Amino acid sequence: MYVPMLVNDFLQRAVSLYGNKTAIVCEDGTRLTYREFAVRANKLANALRGLGVGKGDRVAYLSPNTHHMLEAFYGVTKIGAIMVPLNTRLIGSDYSYILNHSGAKVLCADAELAGLVEPMRDELKTVEHFVLLPDLQTPERNGWIAYEPLLAAQTDELSDLPEMDESDIATILYTSGTTGKPKGVMTTHRNLYGNAVNSMLHLRMNDRDVILHTLPLFHVNGWGNPFSITAMGGTHVCLRKIDPAVIYRLLEQEEVTIACMAPTVLNMLINSAEREQFNKTSDMRVVIAGSAPPPSFVKIVEEQMGWEFIQVYGMTECSPFLTVSHPKSTMENVSPDERYKYKAKAGFAMLGVELRVVDGEGNDVQPDGKQIGEVIARGNVVMEGYWNQPEETAAAIRNGWYHTGDMATIDKEGYIDIVDRKKDIIISGGENISSIEVEGMIYEHPAVLEAAVIAMPNEQWGELPHAVVVVRPGHSVTEEEIIRFCRERMAHFKAPKTVQFVDALPKTASGKIQKVQLREQFWGQSARRVN
Repeated sequence: MYVPMLVNDFLQRAVSLYGNKTAIVCEDGTRLTYREFAVRANKLANALRGLGVGKGDRVAYLSPNTHHMLEAFYGVTKIGAIMVPLNTRLIGSDYSYILNHSGAKVLCADAELAGLVEPMRDELKTVEHFVLLPDLQTPERNGWIAYEPLLAAQTDELSDLPEMDESDIATILYTSGTTGKPKGVMTTHRNLYGNAVNSMLHLRMNDRDVILHTLPLFHVNGWGNPFSITAMGGTHVCLRKIDPAVIYRLLEQEEVTIACMAPTVLNMLINSAEREQFNKTSDMRVVIAGSAPPPSFVKIVEEQMGWEFIQVYGMTECSPFLTVSHPKSTMENVSPDERYKYKAKAGFAMLGVELRVVDGEGNDVQPDGKQIGEVIARGNVVMEGYWNQPEETAAAIRNGWYHTGDMATIDKEGYIDIVDRKKDIIISGGENISSIEVEGMIYEHPAVLEAAVIAMPNEQWGELPHAVVVVRPGHSVTEEEIIRFCRERMAHFKAPKTVQFVDALPKTASGKIQKVQLREQFWGQSARRVN
């Protein structure tokens, strides 16, 4: 029997089993049960149909983490339309390009953010309707359709839904565009379904879970958590902006059990003054992806914070998860330090994912944890391709494998350890230097809050490692001390040759450090081309 795997199945299951259970909690006091969540999603679906949206049409959303954003993942896809979440930290020309490139028919924007696209309205060739998602201060805006009255006028009964298949596109996610114009990653219902199942399995989700959405929901569909947590009947807690005081309050108040975040956000929580007042009320798993953390970072999270640290690895093109780094049961007798080393790795392949680490000729590297190659992947989670960019798709997916651009080693246990992005490898005097390895060493220094290492041009050596460091409040450290600290603990050629101190590192909305901006001071516009 063939029954298509559609993301809307997740909400339908939650309503049937957990209809009166709290589904969503927002900072403004809004609380919705799963039955109320589904009613709003159905009304949204009918409202969009009333605006002329049909199967395959694109509906763009510009919103922080709110119940409006969560209900969109289901209301839009129920009628076979495609959701296009927009990064909230872009500029007007970026929105103009993405909305025109995707051919969005409707734009739904949070009242706090609508002003970002207002100046570009005349440039938007395909947007027919502008819908305002309310906040408490701005319920209306001239020229926009008010969201709540639009929903209130609808019935929650759905009929004549289009025939849908799991191969249909559910979302288009635009990448950061550091190599030129943003690329629209097409994820199908099957892609998202597979990722949700892997999250439920490998992150051990259940109906008692309460997730705090610290990760922006526009970022890789919130890593798929709008689907996995819903499927299990857990509770979503929405966070509009990263604020340690608010995060700690919600962790305690809502008894949060799981949170997904970038390492920079977790680092912010560890070093926040509010940490001292935090009264831990529940067991919590913190799921981290992004730059590989040093084992000492994992140790702080588990021993000082009392949270379980789970490292995952993936990317937008893979919906996003490819690996998870749990120590295997056969490793129970390893030392705590060895256990932390394994937890800091990208890990082993999730269910239904095939991974290889290959050299320049496409041959598998030795599983010795030393030989470096590129990670390539295939499986149900890998994207359909890039929207209206067949050449880019063909360059990324070759011979049935998606080429990630990430350089890694693999050991005899099957654990992958990301060494660097191809673009971030520093080649100095013919030697390859992993910026991630050097960053990990710098983070060991007690005075360092954040660090990024980039290549700096050098006539003699080609490139040299340059560190950009944010000093921990109340501490002081010099360039000489950082360099000496590293040289005493690693090969001298790997240690940074220069150190620059800054108040803050440039980051994406998800908290990922933007090295391309750091490189521009040395490489100019070529920094973007190599990124």
